[in-house]
Amino acid sequence: MQQSQLNHVKTADNAGLSPAGDNPVLSHVIGRNIRTIIRLRLKVAHERGLQDKIADAITSFSGRMIFAYVHVIWFGVWILLNTGRLGVQPFDPFPYGLLTMVVSLEAIFLSTFVLISQNRSNRDAEHRADLDMHIDLLAEHEMTRVLKMLDAIQDKLGIENDEDSELADLEMETRPEDVLAEIDRLQQRMK
Repeated sequence: MQQSQLNHVKTADNAGLSPAGDNPVLSHVIGRNIRTIIRLRLKVAHERGLQDKIADAITSFSGRMIFAYVHVIWFGVWILLNTGRLGVQPFDPFPYGLLTMVVSLEAIFLSTFVLISQNRSNRDAEHRADLDMHIDLLAEHEMTRVLKMLDAIQDKLGIENDEDSELADLEMETRPEDVLAEIDRLQQRMK
């Protein structure tokens, strides 16, 4: 199913259409960006291995209220059966040692599946953060170049240039390692 969704998005993208048809409210660039994001997400989902898909499915099911309802019913029936009131010989009498063991094993496996899903989600988030950082750095570089070009045009046209230190600061290339070092320095100072 994900492959067919991916193909549908690619077809719509190649035709210059939005997945829901033409939307006059959105620009072509916004529609293209939306399709790109959807295509990238579907590609990542399609490339997940069987183990990741199983872990995600289990985590998804165990994170829903139906999972809690099933457990309430299961525990209630288990306890009721083991009281002997239904005419059934108790197979796990109070304090329900077998039930405790089963629930403990379930908790171990569920926490493992949740951790597997979280690790995959963290990897995906790191990839998106890297992409965001790259695009932010590229945009910052482009804006710095545009400011320098505007300054040169202003000089060429003989327009009086304000000696605005903020403009001069904006024309300087921003290095991410310098920004991070300053954030760290200020955070240490505030402690």
